[in-house]
Amino acid sequence: MNKYTYAVKGHNNLLLRFEKPTRFSEGIASRLPEAYMKFWNEWKVQEPSPVHYIPEPGKWKRNPETGEVHPVQNTPIPLIYPKESYFGLWGGEGVIKGFQKRHRLRKRVPHYWFPTLYRNVIYSEILNKRMSTIVTHRTMQLIHKNYGLDHYILKTSACDLQSKLAMKLKRKMLLSLLKKDLYPDDEVKREEVYNTYKHYLENYSEEEIDWYGLTFFEAIDKQTRLEEAEKERNTVPLKTVYRSELIQKLQEAGIEAVNVALDEYEGKGSVRKSSWISKLNPFSSRKQDS
Repeated sequence: MNKYTYAVKGHNNLLLRFEKPTRFSEGIASRLPEAYMKFWNEWKVQEPSPVHYIPEPGKWKRNPETGEVHPVQNTPIPLIYPKESYFGLWGGEGVIKGFQKRHRLRKRVPHYWFPTLYRNVIYSEILNKRMSTIVTHRTMQLIHKNYGLDHYILKTSACDLQSKLAMKLKRKMLLSLLKKDLYPDDEVKREEVYNTYKHYLENYSEEEIDWYGLTFFEAIDKQTRLEEAEKERNTVPLKTVYRSELIQKLQEAGIEAVNVALDEYEGKGSVRKSSWISKLNPFSSRKQDS
């Protein structure tokens, strides 16, 4: 009986409850480190802050006209994030899909509400760069509220940033602070900027910063390269394996000249001499010292 079969003793016709498989259940994705899983939960699992509605406090509310008590339902408005939003800073805003009744005698029709977008230049003090990108009015309000782009990016969670550009900027900022390679030509400015933003490093380890801001496919590619590099480091050349096996067989056969030849080949003697064991090595030099 496999995990998709129905019954357990005493529970007829009840489907067993098993954990739903995800993209991280098998394959190389299942070997991704906890550092990346922490970022993924912050990006995809954590509930983002409300942007297009104001949540009501408490669990119950009373209708002021009828006096009836109803439960508070803070249902998030479903948003659409087009690919253009990944390359700008929208401040968590998205496209709202709904219906609009344009005439009282006609049926409602589908309608999309888009945020107001415009191009602006933003400045990063940590990276010491100015960038021209697409922003919204809410983005600029958040930047001014947090006293600069760097504070806004470093303070905001990935689920609220949404933008891939914002997450790449956050990763570069954290790496610059970690390596302390900002302002290489100005030591005074480097110390000043580092002391201003260094407290953001307390929330991340070095490994978490290295994996932060990567998309799923970028993380898979990084993990693949790490595993291939580890495999190359642990791989022993076949010539070394075959040579060791041959020497072991000769030693087991009781050939005493093997140890002497090994000493000569490895250069343990005062003068390196030509021997029959060196002739077995196809990579050895043909010309031996006399």
